[in-house]
Amino acid sequence: MATLLYRMGRAAFQRRWLVVLLWAVVLGAVGAGAAQAPAASDDGTSFMPGIEAQKASDLIGERFPGSDANGASARIVFVAPDGQKVTAAGHRAAIDTFVAEAAEEPQVADVVNPFTTRAVSKDGSTAYATVDFEVKAGDLTDADKAALEKAIDTARDSGLTVEVGGNALAEQPAAGGSSEVIGIALAAVVLLITFGSLAAAGLPLLTAVVGIGISTAAILALGSVFGLSLTTGTLATMLGLAVGIDYALFVVSRYREERANGHPAHEAAGLAVGTAGSAVVFAGLTVVIALAGLTVVGVPMLTKMGLCAAGAVVVAVLIALTLVPALLGMWPEAVLSRRTRKGGAADVSRDNGGTRWARFVLRRPVTVLVACVAGLGALALPAAQLEMGMPGAESKPVSSTERRAYDALADGFGAGFNGPLTIVVDAKGVAGSEAAAAEIAQRIGATPGVASVSPARFNPAGDTALFSAVPATGPNDERTKDLVQSIRAERAGIERETGATFEVTGSTAMDIDVAQALQDALVPYLSVIVVLALILLLVVFRSILVPVKAAFGFLLSVLAALGAVVAVFQWGWGAQLLGVEQTGPIMSLMPIFLVGIVFGLAMDYEVFLVARMREAYVHGDRAPQAVVTGFRHSARVVVAAAVIMIAVFSGFVGADESMIKTIGFGLAVAVLFDAFVVRMALVPAVLALLGDKAWWLPARLDRLLPRVDVEGTGLTRPPVTAAEPVGSEPVPART
Repeated sequence: MATLLYRMGRAAFQRRWLVVLLWAVVLGAVGAGAAQAPAASDDGTSFMPGIEAQKASDLIGERFPGSDANGASARIVFVAPDGQKVTAAGHRAAIDTFVAEAAEEPQVADVVNPFTTRAVSKDGSTAYATVDFEVKAGDLTDADKAALEKAIDTARDSGLTVEVGGNALAEQPAAGGSSEVIGIALAAVVLLITFGSLAAAGLPLLTAVVGIGISTAAILALGSVFGLSLTTGTLATMLGLAVGIDYALFVVSRYREERANGHPAHEAAGLAVGTAGSAVVFAGLTVVIALAGLTVVGVPMLTKMGLCAAGAVVVAVLIALTLVPALLGMWPEAVLSRRTRKGGAADVSRDNGGTRWARFVLRRPVTVLVACVAGLGALALPAAQLEMGMPGAESKPVSSTERRAYDALADGFGAGFNGPLTIVVDAKGVAGSEAAAAEIAQRIGATPGVASVSPARFNPAGDTALFSAVPATGPNDERTKDLVQSIRAERAGIERETGATFEVTGSTAMDIDVAQALQDALVPYLSVIVVLALILLLVVFRSILVPVKAAFGFLLSVLAALGAVVAVFQWGWGAQLLGVEQTGPIMSLMPIFLVGIVFGLAMDYEVFLVARMREAYVHGDRAPQAVVTGFRHSARVVVAAAVIMIAVFSGFVGADESMIKTIGFGLAVAVLFDAFVVRMALVPAVLALLGDKAWWLPARLDRLLPRVDVEGTGLTRPPVTAAEPVGSEPVPART
């Protein structure tokens, strides 16, 4: 592996213009494809096949032709001034006028008048009208939206408070906004401080932006084919930018080190790609394993996000191995430190902050180990109180009309009105289908916790009925979850009595089922990625205990990160500082998302840091000294890489969408814990206690495992002169 990458690095350095041209062609080709590709549309696949709520939703689509709610919709909420009612003559006339004006728009399929459908609260203070469109929200033109907004403004002029829910007029959430730019700017500052050179700082940023450009354009170009979107690609942008900077950072750092050791530019580029590039390859593989492993969860959207992000990581790895050495060939001296450019020799034995910290840990490994485990364990405690759900309009800021519409409906119609349960009765083959549906509705309506039940509506064939059951509690209330389970528990008895069966769906039931399914999938998913990554690390480090230690450290950091997420987004600790106006259950995708991504990133730092220790150990250092040597060469760069990742992920905390905000925060604190506590403190403490045993591998297993030479043993050679032929091969390592 190291020799192959060494040759690749030298070839890219020598044929730099060709490599740059090829990447420019790739960027231009995918950019052109993205520009000409049709807009992505929903592929119509189930959100999570197999769960009851999804099966019930599919049954509705099958038995009620034309009822598919793919079209955009808006729920217009009218609230009368204090002390007045919407049924007053003036207010009623204003609402009737709105209904008439909205129905005239060509894209509107139907407008439901609240006075003909009893959509008026008992106290008469609130009413709502539903506007259904023939096209999806993304296909609505500005003219379509403007016409509806004009009708809404007319109703407001009458003195009514009018708020809008639904997806027709909802603004598309931004990925990160200005805070994302701040994160990139902070990354640039960190790179400048680390390298002390504008060229060295700018090169990782440039290559990372190229990688993100290619990945984003590819997602847009393939969006209509695979049902991808910018939201699907948000994770690809987030991870691609972070790892793109980090991978280039490690190659550039190793190039500078080899130049300082006396190697000419072409040789330093080859050695940098052969050594640091090997770590990049295996670190990238661990991230790809974690992301591709999301396919086992069974959520199509999550699978798409994981595969898109995995593709972005692959692009980042390829760029680090080819484009980075090519650009180094264009500016071989500009990226060097001022001392190296002046011909100063490097003092490889000189202590720095990394060596001093390593020796500090080696002198007191037990204390450091206990402090790390206790500290992360304490931070992980809130994770035991994790409540999962899918945040909706209630999680939006109160400044948004969607949130105000949600609150107005809850005040007027009850807390459970925003999350009604949809009951689909399957009476196919039952003689008295209407009587069976009525009996089921009556039994469910009598269930404690059900506030009201709507009249049943039958399909044209008369064998399937639909009705709504409104809970007395809100969508994210634990009592609502218990209510759904109670209704389903009654199914067997009702089926025996009526001959018909029923299923529960709707957004609330869907969220409950998804949360449970994801919780059940977490252990199998975790098992898959841990086993695969342990095998990969076993091959890389040729050790039994180092991979196990890596997995243990990951569990500590991910649990601590999840605890921090619960403390902020569920309990509200410091929530206002992050712009979180409404706390509540953590979105059900978050735990499995955090586990997968953080595992990949944790293994990143494990490979980068421990590979250098392994390299020193293989080249003759004793176990404790190998730890010090690894920190001497890698600590500063690992810290810089972690700070950059934290900066990039923190930028997404400024997103409008709560899912992206939560993921950004979770990843930022996870990197903080994993890089600075686990990898920089717990890892050297454990290695100090293990000594030579850390690198032990049974002889039989040693013979079975392939040798990938990630530590670059085959590249060991003294510094060469610039006059040496460029095509010369590395001198085999001395044994």
